[in-house]
Amino acid sequence: MAYSTRSYARPYIASGGMPRGIKWLLIVNVAIFLLQYFGRGTRVDEFLSYFALYPAAVVKLFFVWQLATYMFLHGGIWHLLWNMLALWMFGSELEQVWGMRRFLRFYFFCGVGAGVCVVLANYLFGDPGVATIGSSGAIYGILLVSAVLWPDRIILFSFLFPIKMKYFVMIVGAIAFLGTFNVHSGVSDVAHLSGMLFGYIFLKFPKTQGFDPFRAMRESYRSWRLARAKKKFQVYLRKQGSRRGPWVN
Repeated sequence: MAYSTRSYARPYIASGGMPRGIKWLLIVNVAIFLLQYFGRGTRVDEFLSYFALYPAAVVKLFFVWQLATYMFLHGGIWHLLWNMLALWMFGSELEQVWGMRRFLRFYFFCGVGAGVCVVLANYLFGDPGVATIGSSGAIYGILLVSAVLWPDRIILFSFLFPIKMKYFVMIVGAIAFLGTFNVHSGVSDVAHLSGMLFGYIFLKFPKTQGFDPFRAMRESYRSWRLARAKKKFQVYLRKQGSRRGPWVN
């Protein structure tokens, strides 16, 4: 895919270099993919498996970090290539318009939101033990917002066919919707559709733009540590209580 610089809905902001947020997302995704590739069959591969999105692990073991980390794992070179190409092509302009901080909030809002929907969908209709990886949920959110902001921009579908952005996103959205009926396709179309949904929510509801996924995960982790410490302390008190009488004040 490629796109022209003509915009009908919002001003286009040209930049002499790649936006910093996009650059670091590309670097981190590629670096982790290289770890995946060269670490196959080793402890590195086993370690990285803790960062894929396993719905059962999120719900039963409280591995909430997987709702964000799954976005940085990919199933192959083409999976990585197309996601990173779309991130660069369509995400760069969004970051130039919004700024790095707001763009990264948006990126994780779409990706984490898609992860939550994947967990729910697997518990309701699929297999909670199956892992999901890839940044497509966030990427589809970027596509949706680009279609809303620049609906009449002409892009080259498959690098060959000129088409308006709004029609392109309608097509890929329809393909993702039809794909949800094939639960054995190996593609998480639920993540694609929910990424688009959360992209629209972020754009239309200003309160969501203060979203901080890492703060939510930090708070969840602190709550988990507090509950564990409380449980240990209760066990300690029961043991001490069995050895001596009560304190007198």
